[in-house]
Amino acid sequence: MSISNRSEILFLYDVNYANPNGDPLDANKPRIDEETGRNIVTDVRLKRTVRDYLHQVKGEEIFVREIADDNDVIQDAKLRAEDFLLQEGIKLNKSKLGNFKEMKDIIQNNLLSDCIDVRLFGATIPLEKSAKEKGSITFTGPVQFKMGRSLHRVKLQYIKGTGAFAADENKTQKTFREEYVLPYSLIAFHGIVNENAAKHTGLTEDDVSKLLEALWAGTRNLISRSKAMHNPRLLLRVAYSEPCFHMGELDKLVSAEYKVEDEALRDIDEIILNVEPLIKALVDNSEKIAYVQYFIADAVRTSTNFAEELSALGIKTEAMSF
Repeated sequence: MSISNRSEILFLYDVNYANPNGDPLDANKPRIDEETGRNIVTDVRLKRTVRDYLHQVKGEEIFVREIADDNDVIQDAKLRAEDFLLQEGIKLNKSKLGNFKEMKDIIQNNLLSDCIDVRLFGATIPLEKSAKEKGSITFTGPVQFKMGRSLHRVKLQYIKGTGAFAADENKTQKTFREEYVLPYSLIAFHGIVNENAAKHTGLTEDDVSKLLEALWAGTRNLISRSKAMHNPRLLLRVAYSEPCFHMGELDKLVSAEYKVEDEALRDIDEIILNVEPLIKALVDNSEKIAYVQYFIADAVRTSTNFAEELSALGIKTEAMSF
């Protein structure tokens, strides 16, 4: 059964000496807003974390993943869509189907039933039955995140070193490697779960629970070289009882307070997270809130006792664990 409540998500995580989201058009440097000096992370990067965790760890099928044939040719979106041209587990021959609509309906139904990332984030999928029969499937994703941003200015650090091998045959010098990292960045993401769009993709409460787990545990399990030292710090979901209502911009209701210069920050223990504006907003809108779910890492220090303040709101609260 699809979800009936709109909800908002606030997710904070930090990185140490890592590249949270490189820009391929700028030497893969971490993305930084030149005006504010703050680190930017795209929603696409966050969704990749979710997809990878759900598929690789939880065994969920996802639509957006790289699949190659025996010749290392990677599927395009049309071929990937045809993976779902199935009936009772048997792949159908699209040329033998009656018409394009029949093909489209079969793929659409299987995508929604099988792929959790389509139910969460939606998709635009091109289809082609023949040269004259083409079209697409479009689902608006119920879960949308805006770009994440750091709660402070960051320092971009350039690192250069030597590789293990020579650059070419008969060379006496090893190759050089270079990269850009951020010594520290505390990043906040804000998202909305739209109950109206959920009706079209069949998003369920169980799907949202898996999303929350993937945000936390998926971030903690980013252990590639460029993504090591990602630590989830705070996860909050606010579900509303009033239709079509949400407070909005939860990421602007928390701030980082510290005594050193922004660029000198190196660890979460140097920060006090000011959550008082967030608590006030929850109090002011308590009559419209159905329940609150949260998880906060032990290392996080807040300006007020976050768990106690939530419990005192008179709203149903749930402390999550992953």
